Amino acid sequence: MDDQEINTLVTRLARPHSSGGVVIERAAILASGADAPAVMKWVTAHAGVPETAVAATRQRGLHGSHFADSAPSRPPARFVLPVGALD
Repeated sequence: MDDQEINTLVTRLARPHSSGGVVIERAAILASGADAPAVMKWVTAHAGVPETAVAATRQRGLHGSHFADSAPSRPPARFVLPVGALD
């Protein structure tokens, strides 16, 4: 995919973010059928950053800490692009 095709795709999939920029879901990129690694590279090259996840609260109960400590790390679910990144 070339730069213009990726820009068009991201513009179509992105939605407004509270920061004033836009946010794009990783799942939307994957579901689009596009070259996901190329799109992710484009997003990071245009100042896109992974949205910070809210820290999970520690679970209570007999097995709560066991499951909270063993949670696998996952790739970021959303990326935030600053104002003007899609211009």
